[in-house]
Amino acid sequence: MPRHRMSHNTKGIIPTSAKGRINALCEALPEGGLFADKKWLLSPQPLALPQRVVAQLERLGHQLTVFQSAANTLYRQSVKGKAPGWLANYLDAGKPDSLVNYGRNPALREAVPRIIRPDLIWGEDGFSITELDSIPGGIGLTAWLNQTFATFEPTVIGGGNGMAKGFRSILPDGADIVISRESADYRPEMEWFSRQLNNMCGDDSFEVCDAENYTLRKRSVYRFFELFDCGNIPPANELFQAAASGQIELTPPCKPYLEEKMWSALFWSRPLREFWGAQLRENLRQRLADYFPFSWIIDPSPVPHHAELPRLGITDWRQLGKFSQKERSLVLKVSGFSELAWGSRSVKIGEDMPGDQWQAAIETAIGDFPQQPWIMQEFKRARVFNHPFWDESTGEIREMAVRALIRPYYFLAGTNPAKLEARLSGILATLVPSDKKIIHGMRDSILVPCVAG
Repeated sequence: MPRHRMSHNTKGIIPTSAKGRINALCEALPEGGLFADKKWLLSPQPLALPQRVVAQLERLGHQLTVFQSAANTLYRQSVKGKAPGWLANYLDAGKPDSLVNYGRNPALREAVPRIIRPDLIWGEDGFSITELDSIPGGIGLTAWLNQTFATFEPTVIGGGNGMAKGFRSILPDGADIVISRESADYRPEMEWFSRQLNNMCGDDSFEVCDAENYTLRKRSVYRFFELFDCGNIPPANELFQAAASGQIELTPPCKPYLEEKMWSALFWSRPLREFWGAQLRENLRQRLADYFPFSWIIDPSPVPHHAELPRLGITDWRQLGKFSQKERSLVLKVSGFSELAWGSRSVKIGEDMPGDQWQAAIETAIGDFPQQPWIMQEFKRARVFNHPFWDESTGEIREMAVRALIRPYYFLAGTNPAKLEARLSGILATLVPSDKKIIHGMRDSILVPCVAG
């Protein structure tokens, strides 16, 4: 459940009429909370997005659906020799053959994750996508925030029941929501969410189940566990076999290559431009270029003496260690298939680190290749603005200078994988104190839904 305390970045007191909303939020919280051992700050005010921004985010769902399908196609082409083989080698690195083979199963040729949630840094010049998550946390939380705020904010994006309707649209006959111990922090929100789904359906179509001792049934499965964790989940192999043979519907599918952050670097790869061009219209490619920060895969393969790494002016990754702090407006992170690849656990911001630590991070990334690829991205700075929060210690509503991470949830509805419709069903805003460089859920975060303002 939330924690409320005074931030050190406080300003004037907001009118006390906002306290009625805080009371409504506190009373609406489910018994036991929505997260295991996770806390956040309450606010009486959602984040208002201009109408043009809302329209932009609605379009983004379709754009990312096309991009995801193109990535799926490009990987298959690489496997078949119709695109450079090194692309599939990058994406398959460090993964067991069994998972790679499931991902290549012809019966799942067009299968893609049915939920897309980009992490968007809201900067002065627009949005930047730092990653795409196909197994996102926060589904239940966003549903609860939307449902609660909708009682006094009619313009909540997605509406009070939008998240439940979106989830139901991808699994219309219900599903077992299979959650691992690794993802246990999110179990309370998904248990609350499954109850809302069942109330809406008027039955028990949705059930939360333990991944580690799951017994396969002839019904759809929503996979709420990461593929790197499969070694700790004995039923995983049977589950993937059942999906590959068509016995059950599984989403997201067992396609580890689609869960890599390195797609942002592959998108910018000059040798792949022709292949992307065959899959994406030029105006869509240009639009996605506005969203994806320029990115690199940390591959220590030798660079010819007459060449250099793009946009960096260097011929060896170790030369990054000589960059000044001002030049290190860069972010290192594990690409995927690792317990360090989620929750910002591996994120290293160059300009925020002493030189020796930055050098050590580079050496780690180099040493981990090829089994555990890292990527580097241009660091995108978020805009700073004020937002109210409830300071439980004083009982007052105050303001805090914050930066925002915007997380829209798109549910890909439809039975034809080639014609999926992306539905924007809710937007979660994570507002962190402005002095924090890593914008992620934390104890001092304000979590609110977004409304059309």
